[in-house]
Amino acid sequence: MVMPKKGGKSVPEPEILTMGPQRMAVVYTKGSPGKVAEKAVSALYGSVYKLRFELKKKGVIFEVGKLRARWPDAHLVPDDQWTGIWGLPVPENTTSLPQRVPDVEVKLETWNYGTVAQILHIGPYGEEGPTVKKLHEFVSNKGYEIAGVHEEEYLTTPKAKVQKTLIRYPIKKKKQ
Repeated sequence: MVMPKKGGKSVPEPEILTMGPQRMAVVYTKGSPGKVAEKAVSALYGSVYKLRFELKKKGVIFEVGKLRARWPDAHLVPDDQWTGIWGLPVPENTTSLPQRVPDVEVKLETWNYGTVAQILHIGPYGEEGPTVKKLHEFVSNKGYEIAGVHEEEYLTTPKAKVQKTLIRYPIKKKKQ
């Protein structure tokens, strides 16, 4: 990600790249992220770390990646009605997941990507608006359009002094 200097400060710039499909452990939620995240993320990490330890016993090593979340209706409804699709990458050949939290199902899915546009947002989640707008304008100016749901990849924890989040959208060329 290119970080040009602006007034002595690094400014994240959007980029277009190609990403392959990713096998994911996934939890679905409904409601405000601040209220549903803890239980969902706990179940997700619990399952993925248990999988990691089970695979390690078989000689398979994998590092647990960064948390991702998709927000398909965040732009349509109030945040207390948001659908959250929380995910962690798992090895491609994973066919089942251990369940750690009895009332939260962790599912397996393949998230398809292809051509995506993304930008690094530095700051609180609640202040992503201008960064998202910048990404949308970049996509349009490059001759593309958004072709899927808003996704975030959390590079830091919510309690980090400075939060860093990759904001990503699948894109496709505009029809001429």
